[in-house]
Amino acid sequence: MELAYYSDYAVRLVNTEEPARNKDALTSVDSVRELFGANAQAARRATDADVTRFRSVRARLRAVFEAADGGDETLAVDLLNSLLLEFPVSPQISGHDTRDEDGKPDWHMHLADHPSNATAGYAAIAVMGLAFHLTSHGVDRLGLCEAAPCRNAYLDTSTNRSRRYCSDRCATRANVAAYRARKRLETERSAETGLSADAAQPSTPNTDL
Repeated sequence: MELAYYSDYAVRLVNTEEPARNKDALTSVDSVRELFGANAQAARRATDADVTRFRSVRARLRAVFEAADGGDETLAVDLLNSLLLEFPVSPQISGHDTRDEDGKPDWHMHLADHPSNATAGYAAIAVMGLAFHLTSHGVDRLGLCEAAPCRNAYLDTSTNRSRRYCSDRCATRANVAAYRARKRLETERSAETGLSADAAQPSTPNTDL
């Protein structure tokens, strides 16, 4: 499994909440288990207590994205280091379920967690994945969507570091809103120009007697 894959765990968890809209999708054991995706064995470890624990980790991960998005690289790294200390993993070489064309194991790095509960297991791989992404691509590659009120987290993998939105949907919505704002401004300016021109016209004296 590619180490970059693990960083998606962090994004998925952070985006279960939309603070500006007062929405929270992390409300049950089932919603916790859905975050594990195809890792059914790890998902089965989740209990009711993990809902609260997952929310706590989510808040701390969002703080990392907020610091990075605000340009405070040192704070983002400090917050992530704190999580790494609390949720350690053991890197291992793995070749399970994958074979090359010669039938030999396709060896790759795998993050093995040794969790005391489902939250610890999920947090460990999410935090390590995010750390790999940050150190490989830069702190500025961690962002929060600019399409208000979204503010979903995303990882910028663009070649020119140009990503500003979490999805194509938000990008389209933001572009439409910007276009409409420009059109309103143009209309207002046109109206003001017309009023100014009318005021500048000399009045015609009334010569009728």
